[in-house]
Amino acid sequence: MGRQRRKKQEYMYISQDNHFNDNGRKKQVTIIPRSRTQEAYVDALLNSQKSIVFASGPAGTGKTMIAMLSAIKHFKTGEVDKIVCTRPAVGVDDEKHGFLPGDLNQKMEPWTRPLFDVLHEYYSPKETARMLEEQFIEISPLAFMRGRTFKNAYIVADEMQNATPNQMKMLLTRIGEGSKIVVTGDVKQTDRREKDNGLLDFMQLTKQFGDSEHIETVQFSHKDIERHPAVTEVLTIYGDND
Repeated sequence: MGRQRRKKQEYMYISQDNHFNDNGRKKQVTIIPRSRTQEAYVDALLNSQKSIVFASGPAGTGKTMIAMLSAIKHFKTGEVDKIVCTRPAVGVDDEKHGFLPGDLNQKMEPWTRPLFDVLHEYYSPKETARMLEEQFIEISPLAFMRGRTFKNAYIVADEMQNATPNQMKMLLTRIGEGSKIVVTGDVKQTDRREKDNGLLDFMQLTKQFGDSEHIETVQFSHKDIERHPAVTEVLTIYGDND
């Protein structure tokens, strides 16, 4: 029990930054792994030598939640200056957002909602809106990243099984000094054919490449699912049980 308590304590953080707390939301950032795979994932996210972390696996394994918790922790402690959220918007003719109402943030809202659900546990909607306005948080569609370099930023790229290989390469080459990119997705839920799947393509390339100094991959399975037990059963019925 002592070892388990120490392990949990290692992933517990208290914010030292009160700049965005106008509603008194000073909740500490706590990341407690609930499986060995999650523990490996958290270790990779906290490892300053790993600039790019891939997390692939079924829904309910904590990929997105833990990535955002890590991003918020790094922002609160001043290790990064901004959080960048991105996700392929394949439901709207790939990256075409023009006919949706509102500005770019509003156009991307349906796709970034899972990321902001975690963010809103630590910042009020008013705080979040101010952080977006002051660009401490940025929503950046993949199509708008070409030619940019992110410095001192924490980039969370969610649902990247819907990215093309070219989009994946473009994203990964945007990383700059003091930044970290976390890529999450589930190759079994892709809306793209196998040859067009950027996540699957890069995962296969990393296997061929071997051990990497700056890139870490974590593979979740149905055994790591932490949602309602029915989620595991649904995936088993569909044959997605590894």
